Amino acid sequence: METQAKLYSVRLSAQKGRLVADQIRGLPVERALNILAFSPKKGARIIKKVLESAIANAEHNDGADIDELKVTRVLVEQATTLKRFMARAKGRGAKISKPTCHVFLTVGDAEKARAPVKAKPAVKAKS
Repeated sequence: METQAKLYSVRLSAQKGRLVADQIRGLPVERALNILAFSPKKGARIIKKVLESAIANAEHNDGADIDELKVTRVLVEQATTLKRFMARAKGRGAKISKPTCHVFLTVGDAEKARAPVKAKPAVKAKS
């Protein structure tokens, strides 16, 4: 069973969020929380909150055992960019872009992971 948590339009660039997401992908939730708690990055605090939400969703909605949960999927996707400008000398303006991203996190049972799908044998064409 898999349970999701989503966070939309968080003020973090997708590239910086992916650096943190790559560290916890596939880990047990206890170890992932430990890594995120001691990471100095801004994205670690944000993804930690989403992970805690996914764990709470799995426990409350699905009745899952927290000790067997594992981070199955973490996606950090680019969202809209806030466009601002800053006044510069001689009446000019400098463009400032403030990127945002969406975080999608899925936790699931470790032993109930999806089995790989077997490929169907190729059908030979008659000649």
